[in-house]
Amino acid sequence: MKKNIAIIMGGYSSEYKISLKSGNVVYNNLDKSKYNAYRIHIFKDKWVYVDDTNNEYNIDKNDFSVMVSDSKITFDCVFNAIHGSPGEDGYMQGYFELIGMPHTSCSMYQAALTFNKRDLLATLKPFNIKMAESYYLNLGDTINEDEIVDKVGLPCFVKANKAGSSFGVSKVYKKEELKAAIDNSFKEDNEIIIEEFLDGTEVSVGVISFKGETIVLPITEIVSENDFFDYAAKYEGKSQEITPARISEEYANKVRHEAKKIYTILGMKGFSRSEFIFKNDAPYLLEMNTVPGLTAESILPQQATEAGITISDLFENAIEEALKD
Repeated sequence: MKKNIAIIMGGYSSEYKISLKSGNVVYNNLDKSKYNAYRIHIFKDKWVYVDDTNNEYNIDKNDFSVMVSDSKITFDCVFNAIHGSPGEDGYMQGYFELIGMPHTSCSMYQAALTFNKRDLLATLKPFNIKMAESYYLNLGDTINEDEIVDKVGLPCFVKANKAGSSFGVSKVYKKEELKAAIDNSFKEDNEIIIEEFLDGTEVSVGVISFKGETIVLPITEIVSENDFFDYAAKYEGKSQEITPARISEEYANKVRHEAKKIYTILGMKGFSRSEFIFKNDAPYLLEMNTVPGLTAESILPQQATEAGITISDLFENAIEEALKD
């Protein structure tokens, strides 16, 4: 008996276009002899099933079902391909957990925690995870530029606290540039984080649950053609993503250990991708993504391929693990 799989994509944030791409990659790579796959678009104004001829059918939010030609379709599992809100910040996880629907991402608490950079870093600090010096601002706070520079130095990064894919991120070289960068970040979120610049090799480390085991995927080195790993670098080909990373085995072991330690501390499941920069021979955590990009250009699928895991196996395993929980 084939399982009905709802692939949710879209979302409420600036990342919705990337999410639609990710969702379609999942849809195109699922084995149709094992699964009936359904593309579900989640937007603020509509939740709809979109068929292969682009007809739309409204989702019943009471039980996450859909009526098609007078037949009610229910789902065995949800594959979460929504980057940003509401798929990566805990809202969809909470909804599915309330209605008893298996899903491929981590639990509600872990999603909410990892999506909030400040809260994630504060949670991990007692476990001796190294991280950049940081300064926090909420919308409406008085901006003391001298105090910011004293705390984090220059250059520094100004980031939206709860936004992915490098939206609302600026690299600031002069005190006079801080105000414009802060205003830019507040367009994405009402909380921002300002971090010291770490000058070192940047790597991305995927950790996943695969066939019942927590495994660390091959490490990717990020070499941006831009000033930092921004949206254009991530999604418009303005970077080199080198897998496996050109780092020593000592460095590789250190960052693998930290990435797996973080995954375990947080009680994660499903996919995760953490970003680190090496400083003084040690990996410093930048952030963690729990619904990483799944497009052909995305880092996690590249890492899985390097590890000998096909894209189809990667997606199928996520579904089978969710169905077991």
